[in-house]
Amino acid sequence: MSFLKNLSFAAAMSIAASVAGAETVLIHGEAGPNRGARADALQWFADQVAERSENDLRLDIQWGGALFKANAAVQSIGDGVADMGSVIAVYYPQEMAAYGIADLPVNNPDAWVGMRATDELMRSNPAIADNLADKDLVYIGTWTTSQVNIGCKGDAIRSVADIAGKKVRGTGAYGKVFGDEGANMVNMSIYDAYQGLDTGLIDCSQGYSYAVAALKQAEVMDNYTLLNWGQVGGVGIFMNKDMFDALSEDQQGVLLETGADLSDEFGRMITDANDKAIAAMKEQGVEVLELPEEERAKLVAGGEKYLAEWVETANSTGLPGEQLLEDYKALIAKYTKERDENGYPWAADNN
Repeated sequence: MSFLKNLSFAAAMSIAASVAGAETVLIHGEAGPNRGARADALQWFADQVAERSENDLRLDIQWGGALFKANAAVQSIGDGVADMGSVIAVYYPQEMAAYGIADLPVNNPDAWVGMRATDELMRSNPAIADNLADKDLVYIGTWTTSQVNIGCKGDAIRSVADIAGKKVRGTGAYGKVFGDEGANMVNMSIYDAYQGLDTGLIDCSQGYSYAVAALKQAEVMDNYTLLNWGQVGGVGIFMNKDMFDALSEDQQGVLLETGADLSDEFGRMITDANDKAIAAMKEQGVEVLELPEEERAKLVAGGEKYLAEWVETANSTGLPGEQLLEDYKALIAKYTKERDENGYPWAADNN
């Protein structure tokens, strides 16, 4: 073990040996700021952990990358720089290949369905648990950026043929598919897309409805196409395994149960935020349209090769890539059926 791992383990053992009823404070590293839907959901998680444990457990969230940046989260949590923290899978295509399955264009735009499928796969698959344990990590819960759509200045994306020749800021495999369809892909942060659209550096930006509102991008968009394709969902909470193992069974149960419930709470938050963002775009005069089903099918087909690439990556890390992808698709079908038959859980709570 490294010094930091030894330090984490020593701290964990100290907690395990502490007197009954003593408060356990877990340090959580978060690279993002204390604002926005994800921050609200993380605070909800922290508040619920305290409430459900009757203040036996408490999170001390270190916001804004105070402990580590997003691209250093996996090693930092595993080494015990923090007891737990937020991880974004796209920064770790090899190390977090299993979690990266949630970023694939697998024909599911629904945020709640995606989170539920991802959550069940991550917490129930033994191969994934073993893979994470090798990195001194335990999975706790998940978020999502929600479905990937595209906003443009000028002509809208009404068909796949409209993609060719446009200067596009892309996202993961979704951007790669647009590149395959003839877009000129521009390497640009979503935070710079406002200026890019405003100055003509880009014609279109892939992104998420709530982010369009938060970043005021509707001011420089003429239209917004709902692709109904997929989402980027490899964003979640992981914990240092030594620390987790040192907690009591009751404490572990509180963290895992609250982590599982995070999908429902964030699903409610992000669905509401996206609906409000789309309504606001329409009020601002942005044309909001949906890609026709036959055009959407072309994008889904275009993403298949990136699913195959992920399988190869997963296999190279010792994971059963093809089986995991089959299991994930089955879970998406399971939760899609549950949504269609019963509605969203928060809607049922209001009845």
